[in-house]
Amino acid sequence: MYQKLFKRVIDVVLALLGIIILLPVFLIVIIAIKVNSKGPIFFKQKRVGKDKVLFNIYKFRTMKIDTPKNAPTHLLKNPDSYITKVGKVLRKTSLDELPQLFNILKGQMSVIGPRPALWNQYDLVIERDKYKANDIYPGLTGWAQINGRDELSVQRKAALDGVYMKKIGFLFDAKCFIGTIISVVKNEGIVEGETSSLKKREAMENE
Repeated sequence: MYQKLFKRVIDVVLALLGIIILLPVFLIVIIAIKVNSKGPIFFKQKRVGKDKVLFNIYKFRTMKIDTPKNAPTHLLKNPDSYITKVGKVLRKTSLDELPQLFNILKGQMSVIGPRPALWNQYDLVIERDKYKANDIYPGLTGWAQINGRDELSVQRKAALDGVYMKKIGFLFDAKCFIGTIISVVKNEGIVEGETSSLKKREAMENE
């Protein structure tokens, strides 16, 4: 009952409130992006949605227009050369994710859920199938986001999504929501570019 009705109602209410309350922030970010670099204000990318149906996710553009497409930022060799000055601030504060409030209103995402994988992140999609984490709407944030985020290997991230699938409910969603606020304030789990620790962890889990 919670997933089919109440979760959607909560999503719409929170998304609408977020857009209204954060409208001044939206305007400031839009102006900053236009002044700082050439290119569009928004960035869209194919992601994996509920039941593995693809959709376009929206973000504020944080990278230059010559950045390789469809590549996760943490896998770029030298991400700093692609990220704009304003983009660094947006990514550090997670403000680049705000346009996804419109994805939530469109019924493509939820406030809480597994983060939507890139359309070509086949390894993550396959791992999530083990936990049926592809069967629900992806989230603006989720349990994996507050327990490592970019620092997590594919296997660990999928396992945490599996934990969410087992505990999904109003109280657990509230815990994820509050945890996200704390994580953003502390700037936890953000990795820009390939890191030896991430590679080492993935190698160990693949043995």
